[in-house]
Amino acid sequence: MKKINKSIYGVLFAGLTLSAMTSCIEESIPQSGSVTQKMLEGSSTATASVVNGLPAYGKQQWRSGHWAYGISAIMRIRDIMADDYVVVDHDYNQFSPWAATVYLGPSYLIGQFVSSYYYNYVLASNLVIGAVNAEKATKEQLGYLGLGYAYRAANYLDMARMYEFLPTDINPECKNEQGFNVKNLTCPIVTDTLSEKASRNNPRASHEEMFKFIESDLNNAEKYIVNLESNKNNTLPNLAVVYGLKARLYMWNEDYAQAKEYARKAIDTYGKAPISEEDATDVKKGFNDITKWMWGGQYTSEDAAVKTGIVNFTSFASNETLFGYAGAGPMNMIGKSFYDRISNTDWRKTMWKAPEGSPLEAKNKYVDQRFKGKLPTYGSLKFRPNQGNFAESSIAVVSAYPLMRVEEMYFIEAEAAERVAAGSGIALLEKFMKTYRDKKYTYAGTDAIDEILFQKRIELWGEGQSFFDIKRANISVKRGYPGTNFFDEWRFNTNGRPAWMNFCLINLEENDNPAIAGKNNPDPSRLIPLGKSKS
Repeated sequence: MKKINKSIYGVLFAGLTLSAMTSCIEESIPQSGSVTQKMLEGSSTATASVVNGLPAYGKQQWRSGHWAYGISAIMRIRDIMADDYVVVDHDYNQFSPWAATVYLGPSYLIGQFVSSYYYNYVLASNLVIGAVNAEKATKEQLGYLGLGYAYRAANYLDMARMYEFLPTDINPECKNEQGFNVKNLTCPIVTDTLSEKASRNNPRASHEEMFKFIESDLNNAEKYIVNLESNKNNTLPNLAVVYGLKARLYMWNEDYAQAKEYARKAIDTYGKAPISEEDATDVKKGFNDITKWMWGGQYTSEDAAVKTGIVNFTSFASNETLFGYAGAGPMNMIGKSFYDRISNTDWRKTMWKAPEGSPLEAKNKYVDQRFKGKLPTYGSLKFRPNQGNFAESSIAVVSAYPLMRVEEMYFIEAEAAERVAAGSGIALLEKFMKTYRDKKYTYAGTDAIDEILFQKRIELWGEGQSFFDIKRANISVKRGYPGTNFFDEWRFNTNGRPAWMNFCLINLEENDNPAIAGKNNPDPSRLIPLGKSKS
């Protein structure tokens, strides 16, 4: 793997390059595309353009890596680090380092992608926040301010949960290679008012510091985002999404009463029902239709990612294409142990290819029958190419990926309720399942939290969310077991949360910022032995 050769702080404070984000800016921004705070403060057109660029940035490729196609690539990274998402071993698998738990230390390029991408997104949000004076702003500009706070909070919430060091069975003392205790440390906070000098002495925020910062941003987002006239067909966060982000935040902070409250607020404010079986399994629009979600990313025919044909969400997530990465071999499957646990009366089970001879085999729907023979057993049928077009990338990848769905809020509400009052959460789960997923659903187990989180992982499979629950709730990852469909070099079994879910900050952040030197997370690469064989 390539080593890092560029400092993130050089990118962040020399001026954020936003030409890819703000293609509609003409005379307002210099031809170089380098945007400064001063320029935005003096140009309402420039501010609006940067705001419009916030959702666009999530689809942009970072450098030239085919594994670095934006936020949905980071979602995929998180999924591949779990045990419910399996990828067929293949030379075209661009994400194998994360599955194999190699090159995860601070000196590798794959780590720089995650860090740089998030921090550049934060900087774009900071530009918007810093450009709007709330006391003098128009209603439209106040809406922009709300968006800036929402995007910044969403990105820091992801980073906090990825970089926070939590104890594992192989490092219960939370000590790094230098002997420093890194427990509950997240990442440095870069705000719209932080000077370059201060950035050079910017320590990792503690869990509590980061929580308070994100909560403050979400309070501001809640206050201002109501001024936004439109969320542009769910490509921008709105009040319901802000409530959803608060629900995620409070779950991370183990404030279950607040998590339950805001999950319900998100559900009620959104006001639409969970996706139906008919819509979810539609071969033309199944899980590529942003109108069915609270918030998502939407590709257009003009996006550079679409024009590449293969460096985008659909190429990697959809097995049913003749042009994409997944279709070429590294197809996506659900872990066999997860598939086996789903009830046959749960219609969601038909979103993965049933074993030959199974009573569910006839219920699988394909965009074209040729894929029945191409897909492996347990192969995903969840994310369809746009319009069901499996041959023409120019049409197939003009699709969407989910950033938040209302279904997640039902599961947050159920888990939070169960943690507050035993029995109340499982009752909420049963109501959801019987109403929307499995009319015959019953729960007869003894671990209600485990059942709620299992059903949540089935619901949000492939959407980058399972990682957070595994890490937060200290759930073991089991890839090596009889009949496993994991490649033999990826069969890791952990006792509690995996060490590899504690992301490292990159080396050059340490070099440029003495406040975090010697205080990085330890390298988690290949610390866990392989599990049992397939047989």
